[in-house]
Amino acid sequence: MIVHVTNRDIICQIAYTRIERDMIVCAAYAQELPKYGMKVALTNYAAAYYTGLLLAHRLLNRCGMDKIYEGQVEVTRDEYNVQSIDGQPGAFTCYLDAGLARTTTGNKVLGALKGVVDGGLPIPHNTKRFPGYDSESKEFNAGVHQKHIIGQNVAAYICYLMEEDGDAYKKRFSKYLKNNIMPDTMEVMCKKAHAATRENPVYEKKPKKDVKKKRWNRPKMPLAQKKDRVARKKAGFLRAQEWAVESQTNHHFL
Repeated sequence: MIVHVTNRDIICQIAYTRIERDMIVCAAYAQELPKYGMKVALTNYAAAYYTGLLLAHRLLNRCGMDKIYEGQVEVTRDEYNVQSIDGQPGAFTCYLDAGLARTTTGNKVLGALKGVVDGGLPIPHNTKRFPGYDSESKEFNAGVHQKHIIGQNVAAYICYLMEEDGDAYKKRFSKYLKNNIMPDTMEVMCKKAHAATRENPVYEKKPKKDVKKKRWNRPKMPLAQKKDRVARKKAGFLRAQEWAVESQTNHHFL
């Protein structure tokens, strides 16, 4: 599983390698999340989680295994691991490819990993890099991780700004205000996105726009038109030669 985080998008892909190039099996993008109810914050930890969740559901749906490996039905704080079912096709095992991203504790790449695992694809991992892990006590607080998944860490920051600096809140969260998203509605929004990605994970192609292209050069002529053009030029050239000969003859007699 390849995860790539940009300034405006989070890209999750399932791929396998060939000598000539990587072959993409399935992909999901954070820019698709508004279709599932998440209209803002498409590059934070929660968005990474739901992009990974969408990728897992989409791949299993495409392979016809979505009814066998349903994944985590609800957002809970429990750690979830997929196991192959006897008498059924084996679980679609993947391995994380973080690229050049540093897998520090709380990195968004790990949010995508958690989403893929909860979606029903087993990926070898542990909880040491998830938000909520304390390196000193060596303990993992699953509640902290759950808050990141349902956007409660962002909601807490919004509440802080609303009390301390209203101007900064309006500037940094203008899209939240535009879409009428408040701190107390973020959890509902995330849970709706969790259910919506399960109901319809199929990718819908955008309709092609009818764009009239401008030409800056002369269009290519058909062969018949080219031959006619050459014939006309040749006839004109021969007439010009005849006129030149006639003019010289008349001038000689004079």
